[in-house]
Amino acid sequence: MRTAWYRWGPVLATLSILLTGVSASGRAQQVAWEKINPAFAGAKFVNDDKSCATCHDAVAHKFDGSAHAEYFKAGKTAVAGTCESCHGPRSKHVDDSKPVAEWKSLTKAQQSGICMQCHAGGSRLTYMTGAHAAGELSCTSCHAAKAPRGGGAVLARARATESCYRCHASTKAQMAKTSHHPVREGRMDCVSCHNVHGSNPALLKHATLNETCNSCHTEKRGPFLWEHAPVRESCANCHSAHGSTNRKLLNKKDAFLCLQCHSYGGHINLPRYNRTSNPYGEGCVNCHMTIHGSQHPSGPKFTR
Repeated sequence: MRTAWYRWGPVLATLSILLTGVSASGRAQQVAWEKINPAFAGAKFVNDDKSCATCHDAVAHKFDGSAHAEYFKAGKTAVAGTCESCHGPRSKHVDDSKPVAEWKSLTKAQQSGICMQCHAGGSRLTYMTGAHAAGELSCTSCHAAKAPRGGGAVLARARATESCYRCHASTKAQMAKTSHHPVREGRMDCVSCHNVHGSNPALLKHATLNETCNSCHTEKRGPFLWEHAPVRESCANCHSAHGSTNRKLLNKKDAFLCLQCHSYGGHINLPRYNRTSNPYGEGCVNCHMTIHGSQHPSGPKFTR
């Protein structure tokens, strides 16, 4: 337990940045900016976006076409000025053109804390205690706040998968194998299975791996009259979700997967008898076809 708190403590401490998150009216609450950066101490809100645009005209023009701009026009900001809702009180910056607490000078946790003044609900509820936050990623590692309006996630790249592959190169390599989920084909992407803002060990959308897999593969869910213990325990016992050189995302080739556990004598399994049942077709599944579970009264061996 002490190790866990040592790991998450600095991230959890960042939550003190937020006062009350989002109010019942949907309006974001102000951030304690001086806690984010002491340079904000004594600074006041100018509440005038035109003064920002005087120097930052190109940025302001780009921002006008963004999803955030549409939201801010509806009056859902903590202060009157849209720029200062994300960049903090800028009276000191107006008086002195030198940068004051620039975004890039803030820590990743501080940057995410600013975004969380509005985006703390829903699937992002546990983001600040999740693996991505602990890995020193901020919201802007994947999202572009000033990105043009279009799509619901204001991603910095065209697809979520492209953002994920920047760090998860090994997963990208697995997805290139012959047997894979249809991510390359665009029929699904990483967020089909993962909640990237979550906090469970694998950032899955559901509590367990089996629940996540069964959300699409409902015929494998059960309950079954005859259950196969490895299947009930975890789909990963037999399948490699990101990709495999074996068909059906199997960890091992056909019958050799079954023989990891079922290697006893008295059966026509391949190592002892060299019979013809296992090497062709789908091996063991030629006979044991309901391997995920059977509802048949005579199916304890998953043969029907």
